[in-house]
This record gives sequence, C-alpha cells and structure tokens, in this order.
Amino acid sequence: MAKAIHSMIRVLDEQRSIEFYKKAFDLDVADRLDFETFTLVYLSNSECEFELELTINKDQTEAYDLGNGYGHLAVSVDDLESEHGKIAKLGFDPGDIVEFERDGSLLAKFFFIKDPDGYDIEVLQRHGRFN
Repeated sequence: MAKAIHSMIRVLDEQRSIEFYKKAFDLDVADRLDFETFTLVYLSNSECEFELELTINKDQTEAYDLGNGYGHLAVSVDDLESEHGKIAKLGFDPGDIVEFERDGSLLAKFFFIKDPDGYDIEVLQRHGRFN
C-alpha cells in the first residue's frame, strides 16, 4: 500500500517561506538539500510524518503562476478559534471561520490563509474525518 510522505510547492524566497510555516504551523526544517540550480527544504513537526517540501529554483526571479489547477494544503488543529487568533496576530490575514454542515450535522469548521507565494492553506478544527 502507498504511504503519502510529502507534498511539494515552489517558492520564491526560501527564508520568508520557512519563517511563515514556522510561525503559522510550527513546522521546522527537517532537511535541506542544496543543488547547483535548486534547493529542497523539507518541513515537518512532531504531529505526523508527512512533510511539506519547498522547492527553490535559483534562477526564478518572478512570482510563480499558480494556475487554475492548484487547490489547497490542509492542516488540522485542536483549537480553531485560538489558531485563528494567533494567525491574525501574526499579520497573516486569515479568512473568516466557516462552519460547513451536511445533513444537519457539522462536517467541518475551518478558515483559509495564503502563504507568502499565494498558496491557499485550509486550517480545520480536528473533528470527524479531519483529525
């Protein structure tokens, strides 16, 4: 059976992205692999083994075109309201908290933020299938 181990996004400014993911989600650099034309930075925390891979292409000077195919990265948290407040205090401009119901029951409670490169990140309250 396959095991999901990481997801990759291309970022323009390595340090800015590392600082954002550390402050917003307590992700630390697990590994950094530097090559002639690009650098790979793997971010993770103690919550799970899954990693976010940042790819920094050394010749890239313009922001990436995210296109219309990218959806979002999702993370779950124990206390959504507290996390929303923390992210707002950091100046990351979180969207409103949304409660999504299905058949009269709470399916998900979440908000979205954008990282420095414009990638959407969904922050979900741990509940039901989103643990």
